[in-house]
Amino acid sequence: MEGEKKRFLYSLVFPGLFLLLIWLIKIIEVSLHLNFTFLGIFPLRIKGLIGIVTAPLVHSDFQHLAANSLPLLILGSGLFYFYREIAGKVFLLIYLISNIWIWFGARYAYHIGASGIIYGMASFLFFSGVIRKNVKLMTISLLVVFLYGGMVWGLLPIQPHVSWESHLMGAIAGLVLAFYYRDRGPKRKIYSWEFEDEEDDEDDENAYWNVNYHYKKNEDEKNKS
Repeated sequence: MEGEKKRFLYSLVFPGLFLLLIWLIKIIEVSLHLNFTFLGIFPLRIKGLIGIVTAPLVHSDFQHLAANSLPLLILGSGLFYFYREIAGKVFLLIYLISNIWIWFGARYAYHIGASGIIYGMASFLFFSGVIRKNVKLMTISLLVVFLYGGMVWGLLPIQPHVSWESHLMGAIAGLVLAFYYRDRGPKRKIYSWEFEDEEDDEDDENAYWNVNYHYKKNEDEKNKS
């Protein structure tokens, strides 16, 4: 029980620090009457390359930041709790891959905010749980769908001022990484009845209805005589 508590607290550290960073950046921006939009991704422009690193750290206003904060904390802690071995790599790859794709393929405008990372983590948690056929992870997958199922509408170009490209690129990156890391991280628990099924299959080879087995056995006895 104590170990699970420590593991849970550990899973909150990175998402918590990341949230602290983006809130601090927004407070500095507002306090000094600055505009950090130029740190966003501007596709196919040299000036927009810096956004590959900085865009998720910048938000248009406090409402935008607040909307992203809770999903970042919940999905981030889920990622680091269940995928402790690879969570850091997955987060970093979602961060970079989705932003690089945005630079190559999004509309000519500044793209800012951490929503691409949110969609990436949601996609990774969902598809990884399904791929691994792990009961606990599939539960997390269902929880993701339940809590953020409405996120699917964010993948469509419905709202002109919302970077749906960031959402789409993040979701695709999460899906790709779920397949890439399908053999890394938590393993599916094998239950006792699965071993019993394997034993039954072995017994079936020797069963009286297995004609090939008995024919081979009789031929072996003839050869010996």
